[in-house]
Amino acid sequence: MESFDKKDTSSKKTNVWEDLGSPRCIIAPMVDASELAWRLLSRRHGAQLCYTPMLHSTVFCRDPKYRREALASTSEDRPLIVQFCGNDPDVLLEAARLAEPYCDAIDINIGCPQAIAKRGHYGAFLQDDWILLNRIVSTLKNGLHIPVTCKLRVFSEINRTVEYARMLQDAGASLLTIHGRTREQKGSLTGLASWEHIKAVRDAVEIPVIANGNIQCMQDLQRCIEEIQVQGVMSAEGNLYNPYIFESRYPACWEPALEYLELVEQYPAPASYIRGHLFKLFHHVFCLTENREERENLATNSSMEAFKNVVYTLRDRYLPYHEGHLTWQTEKTDYNLKLPPWLCQPYVREPPQEHIQKSQEDAFRKREYKDEDGNEISRKRSKKLKRIARRPNRVTSVSKRSSDRCLTCPNPLGFKCEYKLCRQCCRNKCYIENLDCAGHRNLTKTRRQMAKEFEAKRKSIGNTITLC
Repeated sequence: MESFDKKDTSSKKTNVWEDLGSPRCIIAPMVDASELAWRLLSRRHGAQLCYTPMLHSTVFCRDPKYRREALASTSEDRPLIVQFCGNDPDVLLEAARLAEPYCDAIDINIGCPQAIAKRGHYGAFLQDDWILLNRIVSTLKNGLHIPVTCKLRVFSEINRTVEYARMLQDAGASLLTIHGRTREQKGSLTGLASWEHIKAVRDAVEIPVIANGNIQCMQDLQRCIEEIQVQGVMSAEGNLYNPYIFESRYPACWEPALEYLELVEQYPAPASYIRGHLFKLFHHVFCLTENREERENLATNSSMEAFKNVVYTLRDRYLPYHEGHLTWQTEKTDYNLKLPPWLCQPYVREPPQEHIQKSQEDAFRKREYKDEDGNEISRKRSKKLKRIARRPNRVTSVSKRSSDRCLTCPNPLGFKCEYKLCRQCCRNKCYIENLDCAGHRNLTKTRRQMAKEFEAKRKSIGNTITLC
């Protein structure tokens, strides 16, 4: 493994955590999710430090609108860390300098595992290029007046992860956030984060460490701090499904939803962000078939009025159960929940082993498709029925081609042909009988008439010239 010259970073090691307010409860940088309104909601309910979403350093430098929207903040939104992705030290430094007056630290994203990060060669796909990472961190450390931090994923080997963290520390990082998963652990293969890796890094470095992974409730946070002895704990998915997570509360889902929508009216966010947050807050409620219409309304509308109507409808439907006026029957759900479905609660993924096993079983078993009456149908027909079910009120477009046959050949006749013929037969008929067909846009008669008029006019002009 590459070796690097150790640099003196002791001047910032002891102060960075205190400068950030010694936070224990931290909100992760989340693309399309940790915007200003959501950060303010989280801060009101226990979050002590927030990150901006991952910002692309190149776009940030060249696009004033992108920069202005990314840096939208208030005095209530501090301490704040701005996170950048990229692979050019100079561009990252330029972006960081533009953001420096508006935040308390700059974070380098070297943990994103998504395909776009692979194509752009940033995020977790920089972890194999230690020389470049050393240059990036040291360039920012020497060029900024605020601390530089790194959010990273682990290697499968603990020893390599520890060496990796030490390299970042020696390059000038003042704080490390360790996501205890490898870059291959994503989507259906996410699985559990390894606190063992995080603890090994915590014991090996001299700078503060934030743990990220497996935080679904306040008890997880407390256990993580006790077991690993990290300075703080970061939540991402747990916060999205329950923004009151740091208060150790499981509120009715309409409470944070309405509070968030009020903040959005003051600090606007794109409709896609709002929709994404509401889908997660109402995730367990939307699993019930009785709420299919509200789910569809949320998916197909983008106005604030439509968003509020969905929230109010669900609140009115489940408030009597929440207040105890009606009794909720657990058999109404076909899945296991510790809490009623209208309460904000963690989303628990199935283990990767179970997902792989199901995928293998599906590969060997031909899937059967059935309609509402239980009759077997084709996959194509099943997909069409699902599309119709998702949008039952949508007007079905009229087919542009009739199933009737041409009068003179086996081909289908034209959609609006005046003579009930296919295109070719219509063309022949118009040519022979000197006709027009508006349906096929065949103007044989009209064009012949225009040609005759033009010829007559040309001859008239010629005769006039001859007489002169």
